[in-house]
Amino acid sequence: MIQKKIWLMGAYAVGKTSLVARFVRSIFSEKYRTTLGVKIDKKVVVTPQGEMKLMIWDLSGEDDFIGADLEYTRGAAGVFLVADGTQRSSLDRAVALQQRIAERIGPVPFLLLVNKADLTDAWEIQNTDLEVLSQRGWHIIRTSAKTGQGVEAAFLALATSLFPSS
Repeated sequence: MIQKKIWLMGAYAVGKTSLVARFVRSIFSEKYRTTLGVKIDKKVVVTPQGEMKLMIWDLSGEDDFIGADLEYTRGAAGVFLVADGTQRSSLDRAVALQQRIAERIGPVPFLLLVNKADLTDAWEIQNTDLEVLSQRGWHIIRTSAKTGQGVEAAFLALATSLFPSS
């Protein structure tokens, strides 16, 4: 079975750990827990090309992120950049983080997850912000760790993109 290492990265408190918990264990907790360092989970996904084991690395918030930590992303097959729809600044951080990843370790397949789709009335991120990134080739999925919206689809999309071309 193919095994791939993927990372979730983004600003502090955007829901990275909650997205992983929803995907791996189908749970959501209202309690906020800070990730210290890296938390690793794994799950097998079934794609049209076959099964793939994802090694999911949940990195502590980008606010605490220092340059040396980026070296640990080497070997990552794919990255989820996570932003919180209710925090415009988290999108700016995700964009800056993607640029740092590209500069330091080269091109890595990535998806932007705009989390908290269940709170769209409170969103600070506008559709026009996402359209600009989409026009630059970014694949964007709106997710909700609370309701599960888009979570399975996001992990499946990234896994599918990581299969070797035939």
